[in-house]
Amino acid sequence: MPREITAYSNPLIKWVRDLRDKRHRKQARQFLAEGLRILTEAKETGRLPTLLFFAKPSADHPLVRQLVRAVELAGGEAIETTPDILSKLSGKDNPQAVVGVFEELGTTLDMLDRSSSGIWLVAERLRDPGNLGTILRTGDAVGAGGLILVGECVDPFSVEAVRASMGALFTVPIVKTEWQPFLDWLRQGPGQLVGLSLDTETDYRSAHYAAPTFLLTGNEAQGMPADYAAACDVLVKIPMLGKADSLNAAVATAVMAYEVLAQQGRGKTA
Repeated sequence: MPREITAYSNPLIKWVRDLRDKRHRKQARQFLAEGLRILTEAKETGRLPTLLFFAKPSADHPLVRQLVRAVELAGGEAIETTPDILSKLSGKDNPQAVVGVFEELGTTLDMLDRSSSGIWLVAERLRDPGNLGTILRTGDAVGAGGLILVGECVDPFSVEAVRASMGALFTVPIVKTEWQPFLDWLRQGPGQLVGLSLDTETDYRSAHYAAPTFLLTGNEAQGMPADYAAACDVLVKIPMLGKADSLNAAVATAVMAYEVLAQQGRGKTA
């Protein structure tokens, strides 16, 4: 039976609200996710929150009831609260019906099976949570094996990134690492490293992509460092026919991912 919390001063409410802060998330190794769609998709992948908050007006929604039952059966706790407190937890004036507290996902390079997919996404010093969320959604859409974040990237477990991922955070494995450990791991087995760059004449449609292909997207403002580009097996660019010199990082990743998917689906691999 869910307990009820209606006071802002409740210590648990303060603790959960503090998960919006990166330092607190890192210490707790937990993060927030909100919305019936995201939490339902998480449940379908076998991931349930340790704490589930829902407002009384949504208590009779069938998906909310299913989440409450699943969380309690798994040993978690469901808590009925007010829309105002949900707003405080989510940071939105119009909060979602539910907010969940999840254990942080702890995937490492050694846990990845590179043979499980022909496409892998790699992002270097990605700074925008919206871009990260969109890249995760692209990864889910093309069946990517995972997203490898290299260097000082935006926190994938921030409320903004989780929200932008629309549930893909729970379907696409995420690894946080540095450049040299990633490169050492990559060269221990098969894998073509393809870099998106403006400093090449190779059109992205003319290159051949051998599975597994690792698509490397550089920092939104600076692109990738020269030594990273030199380590790539091939550098490709997406033609720009207008006045803009490049696409948004997430859009460019999606364009590339679908070209790789199309080639590998046709058996056009080198």
